[in-house]
Amino acid sequence: MTGAADRPSGHRPVGSLPVPVSLLDRSRTRTDEPPAAALTATVERARRAEQLGFRRFWVAEHHAVPGIASGSPPVLIAAIAARTERIRVGSGGVMLSNHRPLVVAEQARMLAALHPGRIDLGVGRSLGFTAPVREALGVSSYGSDRFGEDLAALQDFLDDAGPVTAMPRAVEPPPVFVLATGAGLVVAAERGLPVVVGGPVLHGDLAPLTDYRRQFRPSRACPKPYVVVSVDIMIAPTAERARELLLPEAWAMVESRATGAFPPLRAEPPTRLTAKQESVVEAQLDQAVYGTSADVLGRLADLVARTGAAEILATTSTYDRSALAEADAALAALQPDR
Repeated sequence: MTGAADRPSGHRPVGSLPVPVSLLDRSRTRTDEPPAAALTATVERARRAEQLGFRRFWVAEHHAVPGIASGSPPVLIAAIAARTERIRVGSGGVMLSNHRPLVVAEQARMLAALHPGRIDLGVGRSLGFTAPVREALGVSSYGSDRFGEDLAALQDFLDDAGPVTAMPRAVEPPPVFVLATGAGLVVAAERGLPVVVGGPVLHGDLAPLTDYRRQFRPSRACPKPYVVVSVDIMIAPTAERARELLLPEAWAMVESRATGAFPPLRAEPPTRLTAKQESVVEAQLDQAVYGTSADVLGRLADLVARTGAAEILATTSTYDRSALAEADAALAALQPDR
């Protein structure tokens, strides 16, 4: 991680966050480019993230979504890890509902063998975005009991305790993180695993985190509760500009509710928005942290104080790639000295 002397040029220090920040990139597509360009952009963003001193760079799993090009985290992780040298690369996350635990374990072990000490394995339990996608994946429901069973099986395979051996052997297993809400947090606590949370936590519903910490059973890999809070973060020269940069993602949310398909990012809204659609936009923006560097520093410090987060995961995307790169550099300048 960078120290004070290595801060990105062009960003005047306004203070440091109390915890490190990592990036998650969803490989968001754009209306004016081929979908594959989103994957190339993700790899290049990871390379910049390493240069800026970010701790981790994660990618996501989404299937048959027009606005997201990443459907296979292990493949994209391999591409990123091959083009970087130090930054940890991982999944945010692999959905256990769609895969057998042995396959996930072997993919993770292969990546860990190729890139020792640099791979993270974030897992979740979300289903496909729409009914046709869920049908194509062969999963129509996935309860917390099944998730707990699959998570336990995955850990057994990673620890050489499964009924068969996940290859390759003699590989230090990557750390497992659980992307969780509600019952998923209970499962993570019982398994002694770190969690990644967002959504309700951002609006002050801290009861699930209290329960997670209270029910946490220490494990060899994670001796105490570890919370990563995920949130959209946008830094710009003014708060107004930061808000503008978040609008394309909010417009996509509006469009998805009308069409049932999450679309590529647009430079302008697809149509004139109704009052109801404007309320959806505002709700989306309310979940984000945005503004100048000083604004964001203060709001993230407050978020850490309220949640007890050990780490922040920035999940931001915007149509303007150059503005996103500038925002990443500004966020990197807020990292604690290490």
